[in-house]
Amino acid sequence: MARLPKVVIIGRPNVGKSTLFNRLVGKRVAIVDDKPGVTRDRREGHAELSDLSFTAVDTAGLENEGPETLAGRMRLQTEAALDDASAALLVIDARVGLTPADRHFAAWLRTTQVPVILVANKAESNAAETSLYEAYELGLGDPVAISAEHGEGMGDLFEALAPHIDAFEEDMLADEDEDDGGPLRLAIVGRPNAGKSTLINRILMEERLVTGPEAGITRDSIEIEWQWQGRDVRLIDTAGVRKRAKVQEKLEKLSVADTRRAIDFAEVVVLLLDATLGLEAQDLKIADQVLQEGRALIICLSKWDSAKDQSALFNGVKAALADGLSQISGVPLLTVSGLTGKGIDTLIEVAFTQRDSWSRRVTTGELNRWFEGALEKNPPPAPKGKRIKLRYVTQAKTRPPSFVVFGSRLDMLPGSYERYLLNSLRGAFDLEGVPLRLTMRSKANPYAS
Repeated sequence: MARLPKVVIIGRPNVGKSTLFNRLVGKRVAIVDDKPGVTRDRREGHAELSDLSFTAVDTAGLENEGPETLAGRMRLQTEAALDDASAALLVIDARVGLTPADRHFAAWLRTTQVPVILVANKAESNAAETSLYEAYELGLGDPVAISAEHGEGMGDLFEALAPHIDAFEEDMLADEDEDDGGPLRLAIVGRPNAGKSTLINRILMEERLVTGPEAGITRDSIEIEWQWQGRDVRLIDTAGVRKRAKVQEKLEKLSVADTRRAIDFAEVVVLLLDATLGLEAQDLKIADQVLQEGRALIICLSKWDSAKDQSALFNGVKAALADGLSQISGVPLLTVSGLTGKGIDTLIEVAFTQRDSWSRRVTTGELNRWFEGALEKNPPPAPKGKRIKLRYVTQAKTRPPSFVVFGSRLDMLPGSYERYLLNSLRGAFDLEGVPLRLTMRSKANPYAS
């Protein structure tokens, strides 16, 4: 049976923890009484809140006593319940308002690694409004006003819990796209006569592919198994891709389509540029296609031994790429010579590094710590005075790394802010030069109606 996320209900005695526990598990399991301290051992139960499914843990009322006392031993049980918890619900009594015990335990919970949701119970009356404002003093964010006894505020509790339950499920999900340690699938693409087959022959140290001064010798995508420093590589040589307007013959059209399929099935794509010709518009179109397919990209200047004024050429191509591929920063730019073999080891090493980044999974905890910092540094705009609320982020898949941001009014979020988040992601998790996917999603509240 799959392990469920754990949500621990915490608070001082007699704030309604057991009532909330019974509400979440859907039956009267925990004993409820006005007398404080009824619950002494922690109790677990299968809880459901709309489509959220988790293990709810009812705990003893927290009291600030030494470990040798009964109250102290009960507190140790509560601390143990926090191990591996996805979230903790700190319950306060909205009718009574904050007490020194509430403040003490809120300060303690802020020192733990567990996400804390502040729940103001018994908030069914107007008298609770003052306590709700006062609850902000605890530094735990917006309080969720509920009445566990009457079932009020469950929609707001759902919205507060959903990010943490979803985060747990994402972390537990076995990612089918995860790197299985198989051979690096490395495709070499470029315009005709850029030196693709010559480079592969030099890598293999044999005349494996037909080469010559004539453009368009290679027609099919050729896969070759190879090993580099004990690591398996599957090299894919492809036909040169010309401008679409120049592709007239049926055979060349088929070759170009075969190259596009090779890009689809590659992990890392090396776009080879002829250093004697520099960067052309067609090169940028090929690079854009690789990125649109979500493949890791390396740009390599070939025939480097024949290039003149190498420093100026390299810097010029680098500047042109920064302008022409503005949607992604940090694409590796390398130099190589198929004639001398210079730069080949660096190329293969960088290809493995790019595959590692392309396959990277960032934990939800790391992601949301970054997310909070990014929002604090540059809050989202408020178009027409309407606040855009970004709640949390999770990684949906890898290869390429794909992330989903949940929030409200996301249709009003400008593209410039999405680009800010993507660039911040790249810098925070060393994802430079890797295509990223960022999806905005508003999670519907099932209790909204």
